[in-house]
Formats: sequence, C-alpha cells, structure tokens
Amino acid sequence: MTWKTRVGSPADEQLLREITLEAFGRQYEVDYLDALRVDPEVWISCVALADEQPVGYAILTRAFVGDTPLLALSPVAVLPAYQRQGAGDAAVRGVLQLAQERPEPAVVVLGHPEYYPRFGFRPADEFGIRHPQYGGPSLMALAQGDHAVPAGPLRFVVEG
Repeated sequence: MTWKTRVGSPADEQLLREITLEAFGRQYEVDYLDALRVDPEVWISCVALADEQPVGYAILTRAFVGDTPLLALSPVAVLPAYQRQGAGDAAVRGVLQLAQERPEPAVVVLGHPEYYPRFGFRPADEFGIRHPQYGGPSLMALAQGDHAVPAGPLRFVVEG
C-alpha cells in the first residue's frame, strides 16, 4: 500500500490522542503525548492517511545534549487495524523529511533497535550521546545533514 502523509496541524490534537489511546491501549501514553506540548515551538508532526483519514503519526519534540538543542522522535503511533502495513514508516519518513528543514544537528529516539535503523538511526553511544536512565541499543541518533552531532548527556524535555 502506498501511504499519503501530510504535515500535522493543531486541529489534529484530539485525533492524535485517540490514535495514541487505541495504539497503546492505555492512558499513560496519551498523558505523555499531552505533556510533550510543554514546548510548543518544537512540536512537528506528520500524519499517515488512509482514505484521507489520519490513522497514524510521528512527532518530533525537543531534547538537549548539554545546552545544544536536538529533536526527539516520539511518539509514533498507528491505529491497530493499520499496523504493520507501512503507515508508521510513512509517518516517520515524513517527519524526518520535515526535520531536514530545521537547524538541530540530530534526531534522537528511544525505541526498537530492529525498527529505527531502517531510517538511518545508529546507537547514540556511537555519537557519544548518553542518558542516565536509558541506553544500550534502544537509544539511537540520526545526524542531520553534515552537522556535527554533540556528545554528552541527553535530556528529554519530558522524561517518559
């Protein structure tokens, strides 16, 4: 299936909350999604569409290595009926394309190490990025263009 995507808008807020609840099956992730709005200057979303209706999304928010701002990819959610069909991939590719227009030197993600390397993510420790709580192969980073990726302690704006 070929997926259409579009840039998310403020009008999508409730839809994203509903997709999140259905995708994860609990309120915790919806509350996390809501908490991420703490920094409205960095809330970038891409929505995957089926029959022009949003069925999944990927969001970029703020993170820091030291004082250097980065982008954090999280969450990514897809309605259960559309999972494992490429909607999530399309949303992630779309939001990473939007990230290319930004000045931040890298995107970080805390996620499945089998999934995110397909987008170019590598273990964050290869860049010298570390987090006091999260690490190992689940913490990954993607350099933006030819920017130098800062090394040091990673801090998410909202720790999940």
